[in-house]
Amino acid sequence: MTPDTARLPDGRIWLRVAGEHGTDPLDPAYAQAHGGRWNPPGSFDALYLNGDVATARAQVRRMLEDTPVAEDDLDDSAPFVLVPATIPTRQQVADAVSDSGLSALGLPVTYPTRRTGRAVPQSDCQAVGRAVHDAGLRGVWCRSAATPGGSGRGLAWFPARRSSRAQAVGAGPLPYGAWRHAESWVDISLPNQHDPA
Repeated sequence: MTPDTARLPDGRIWLRVAGEHGTDPLDPAYAQAHGGRWNPPGSFDALYLNGDVATARAQVRRMLEDTPVAEDDLDDSAPFVLVPATIPTRQQVADAVSDSGLSALGLPVTYPTRRTGRAVPQSDCQAVGRAVHDAGLRGVWCRSAATPGGSGRGLAWFPARRSSRAQAVGAGPLPYGAWRHAESWVDISLPNQHDPA
């Protein structure tokens, strides 16, 4: 596999959705231990970030799947925070957004679904993520599986070393009530952000 790559814009702000459970929402060790879409459990550090506000909101719906709670049941005090953050500069990642990038990774151009309409299994993505990590790339810029038809954008960021950390932007995590109805960067008092090339 020879991935197509994308260079992440230096200084770009990403959005991390997390529960208010007292742990550092920017710590990649949780995904290292438990795994995620692009990294198997017990493999390597990964931090899952959203590329836009709509995708961040879709993550809340995704987190509520398989629970008796629906998004409409939530009020402003729901235990979800939004953390705007930046990552280190000069990050080269695999492209899982363009059709050619998906093909180079061995994924269908219909990702996050197969041509049949069934979801691409997380195990397939984890195998791709491992190969990307082993190739020395710093993550996967991808269509978000949390959004309809993969319309949103996400980043699975693989820090180069334990000392590589995402840095929060602003005063701190935004409580759910401050972003639950946001539709754009301006709605959370941030400038529009550019996607990777």
